[in-house]
Amino acid sequence: MYFVDRIEVPGLGNRGYLAGGPHRAVVVDPPRDIDRVIEAAARRGVRVGHVVETHVHNDYVTGGLELARITGAAYLVPAGARVAYDRVPVTDGDSVEVEEGLALRALATPGHTPHHTAYVLEADGLPVAVFTGGSLLIGTVGRPDLVEPRLTGELARAQHASAQRLAAELPDGTAVLPTHGFGSFCSARAAAGDDETTIGRERVANEALVKDADTFVAELLAGLDDVPAYYAHMGPLNAAGPSPVDLTPPARADAAEIAARLAAGEWVVDLRNRVAFAEGHVAGSLNFEAAGQLATYLAWLLPWGKPVTLLAESASQLAAAQRELTRVGIDRPAAAATGSPEGWLRPGERARSFGRGTFADLALRVGGSGRGLVGADQEGAVGNSLYSAADTRHLGEQPPSTAADQGTHLVDAQRKLVSADIDSAGRVHEQVVVLDVRRDSERAGGYIAGSLHIPLHQLRDRLTEIPGGTVWVHCAGGMRAATAASLLDAAGRVVVAVDDGFAGAREAGLPMARITPAEAHEHTGANGTAVLLDVREAEEWAAGHAADAVHAPLSALTAGAALPGPARDRPLVAICRSGKRSREAMALLTARGAQVSDVLGGMAAWAAAGLPMATGGAGVVDGRMSTGEPTMAAEPAPAEESAVPEGLTLTDGPTVTAGTVLTDEPLVDAGPGVAEESLPAKESVSAGEPGTAGCRTAAGSRADAPRQPLPDSTADHGPAA
Repeated sequence: MYFVDRIEVPGLGNRGYLAGGPHRAVVVDPPRDIDRVIEAAARRGVRVGHVVETHVHNDYVTGGLELARITGAAYLVPAGARVAYDRVPVTDGDSVEVEEGLALRALATPGHTPHHTAYVLEADGLPVAVFTGGSLLIGTVGRPDLVEPRLTGELARAQHASAQRLAAELPDGTAVLPTHGFGSFCSARAAAGDDETTIGRERVANEALVKDADTFVAELLAGLDDVPAYYAHMGPLNAAGPSPVDLTPPARADAAEIAARLAAGEWVVDLRNRVAFAEGHVAGSLNFEAAGQLATYLAWLLPWGKPVTLLAESASQLAAAQRELTRVGIDRPAAAATGSPEGWLRPGERARSFGRGTFADLALRVGGSGRGLVGADQEGAVGNSLYSAADTRHLGEQPPSTAADQGTHLVDAQRKLVSADIDSAGRVHEQVVVLDVRRDSERAGGYIAGSLHIPLHQLRDRLTEIPGGTVWVHCAGGMRAATAASLLDAAGRVVVAVDDGFAGAREAGLPMARITPAEAHEHTGANGTAVLLDVREAEEWAAGHAADAVHAPLSALTAGAALPGPARDRPLVAICRSGKRSREAMALLTARGAQVSDVLGGMAAWAAAGLPMATGGAGVVDGRMSTGEPTMAAEPAPAEESAVPEGLTLTDGPTVTAGTVLTDEPLVDAGPGVAEESLPAKESVSAGEPGTAGCRTAAGSRADAPRQPLPDSTADHGPAA
């Protein structure tokens, strides 16, 4: 008989394990707060005889060394790991007895790190489970780029070989028990949604087991996401030997000390939920929700070693946050306070606040009432919760949700996102800046046309790049937008945090820079006003293209060729095979002053959707289309009057493609760390009167409290993906 218990670390997307028999057990990859592991062993009534590490971790501080010291267990660490403490070095094939009839056997599985080792749990000589650490995950593998850039390609190939070895040497029924892959950025991609798996299931589904080595390596390297900056400190901490955890309560801070720490440029972090923070907070404090991926994002943004003061609504919230932060090396808060802003403010100070809204509210702010964003030619309804009482418009009207209602003209819609104007009633509309703080890999799957893109982890150092006006900041679900809004608010900007899932942007009728094939067909069809621009090469065009498309190869555009006549001075929708080249064309043509979106999934998705196709044509010959298509002259593009208003930032996104399509170009999915976004409880989203969609007012809040200095901008970035 044997058991395997999980030690969940959901804030970091990891798991440790306690496995054993009736009397003794082994612990694999324990978290730093080892009291949880000791309690789990006590519940089982077992003695911990061995503590093992699959590798020197780069995403959290291990509790292995301290656990082994307290329990007297043998501490097994891969022999190839360079560490500064005594341990039992493990090499390929080594085996230790956990309990009579239960053994743990080491398998060298380099890839996530050069020394990575998996451990096979054998009952009566038969494999029953394998602890794969950062090697074979659920549907994917651990990323190979956390050690040294020059080794990344070699480790990616080793990762494929290690996965193949596990599949070859273990029976299908062997349980696969990874450490990473449950939201951790140590995962190469977002892992499959399954909570558990086996070698047999991975054999038919895992990308390292269904693709040849060359394809796997190319796609793995193309899809690597950003690396949290604090990862650069985890490996050295773990190699040196982490100190014991001190979870005693931090020193208490009163209002005067909070103000003094802010004035000194230290970070004051408010752990309350984003709704409560937006309603009222200490000026200059930053919002990192305790219920989200607190450790990951605070450690990512906080300059390493900078003192941090925590503000919590309760002692239990403070204690839980302190525990989570120790897992990433933020050991002792400088100070802390519990309660509410009323107790954190000095006499005479008032709490600050900022607005909250949804994508529907944003659409009403910049779109036409009943007309939609695309093709709208006048300002429409705007929520009175964002304006003075003199503004009589309200949020009761809903934005259009169909492409037919939206129309097809992208220029007016994008101009409305950032331009100031005066409506027929003489009301001035302040410039709106739409700020997307998602990561590059997320934005590659689609974004609001005209939006400015600054990933959250870069925002603190790039605040000066944001144009003037009211900033509507969004992410994928609301959590990161709230943190970004707090940074902007601390810097003195007027901000509205979009507390909504990103799918709501399209549903609200906001213009998307990346549109579906069906939307592209509607915008460019017989009743559309945009032109579908195929930027593939001549042989690809001749083999089959979208009906009514105009051909303009990316190679010719890059060489300075002008757009074909029918594509000039009109909105464009670029399309290629899978989406990579169309984004490059979008960036190029946007720089020339054209208004461009592109098609998600390219021609592969167009064909899969059953949309009209045509064949024939031989591309460009002597500067003209040989099939009678419009001219594609290889001459410098004429100066075109930009349809984009001054101050509008059009971002083309990364040169990787989102989604799953048939393509020979690199693909990337949204990556790990996306699932941390969640909407607050429904009743807490709506914070206004009925019909206000939860959009809160920030009127008057600019002068509510003295301006506090923003925490300094000294960045400490880890390796870039």
